[in-house]
Amino acid sequence: MRLVIATCQVDYAGRLTAHLPMARRLIMIKADGSVLIHSDGGSYKPLNWMSPPCWLKEEVDTGAESGTAEKPRTRWIVTNKGGEQLQITIENIEHDSAFELGVDPGLQKDGVEAHLQVLLAEHIETLGAGYELISREYMTAIGPVDILCRDDRGATVAVEIKRRGEIDGVEQLTRYLELLNRDPLLTPVAGVFAAQLIKPQARTLAEDRGIRCLTLDYDALRGMQSTDFRLF
Repeated sequence: MRLVIATCQVDYAGRLTAHLPMARRLIMIKADGSVLIHSDGGSYKPLNWMSPPCWLKEEVDTGAESGTAEKPRTRWIVTNKGGEQLQITIENIEHDSAFELGVDPGLQKDGVEAHLQVLLAEHIETLGAGYELISREYMTAIGPVDILCRDDRGATVAVEIKRRGEIDGVEQLTRYLELLNRDPLLTPVAGVFAAQLIKPQARTLAEDRGIRCLTLDYDALRGMQSTDFRLF
C-alpha cells in the first residue's frame, strides 16, 4: 500500500463529473490497484475513488497547453476498464511511503452471520424459486464468497451475507463480482446483498450497481425444517 500526503486537485470524469479543488489530502493506492482520496473528515468514506481493475499513468503538466507559465505539476491519471478517469493534479508532495501488508485473512463473521450463511445455504430457495447451491465459502484470490449459486436460468449468483448491511459490505461484494466476472466459466455473475437489516445508503449503492438486496428473517430461517436427513 502506498500512502501519499499531497496538495492536490482531483477531477473525475465518467457517468458523472466531480471536482475537488486544490487542498491537502491523503492519496491511498492499494495493491489491488484501487485509488482512494481522503480528507481529514467525513469518517471512513473517501472523497473520491477508483475501484479495480484500473491503471495509473503519471504525466507532467508544464502548462504549455493552456499557455501559462506555471510551475510544472505532476498529474496522475487513473483509468478503469470502462474508460472513466480520475485525474489527480499534484502541486506538492509532503509525504510518500509504501508498505507491504501481505494477505489479509478477511473479516471474521460473528455467530449470527455464520449461522445465517448455513441456514441460507440449506434453504437456498429463499433467494428465489429454482435456485441451486454451488458452494459455501467459495474461495477467490481476495477472500471467500459467502455463497455461490445458480438461479432458475442457470446463471451464476454470488451472495454476500451480513447481519447489518452497510456500504462496506456492498463494496466487498462489488470486488468479488469484478473478480468472478473475469472467469469465463462463471460469467456473467450477478450479486445479491443479503442482511437482516440493510441501511438505506447501502441499498441505494447496491441497486445503482445492479446488485439485488434481500432482507433476511433470521427467526423464520431458523424455524424452517432442515433439508438434511436426520435419525430423529
